[in-house]
Amino acid sequence: MPLVVPGVTTNDPAVQKTEEWMNKLCGKTLADHTSETTFCKKDLPEQTRIIEPGSMVTKDFNPDRLNVHVGEDGKVSHVLHG
Repeated sequence: MPLVVPGVTTNDPAVQKTEEWMNKLCGKTLADHTSETTFCKKDLPEQTRIIEPGSMVTKDFNPDRLNVHVGEDGKVSHVLHG
């Protein structure tokens, strides 16, 4: 039986999808090419919005939309679906 720790591991596909994108993008800069420190914007899902500091965003919830939060330094700080 696999180890399941509430708040740490989950079998929820939506959470796993978000964690997968977090692992791919966190700490990288979005660019026109992919490397160890950058990630190509064209490889992101169709329903993606890049949220920079101070950006205005709608509050509507869309479970298929990937929200990529970018810090002041231009690097991805975290991602969320919604």
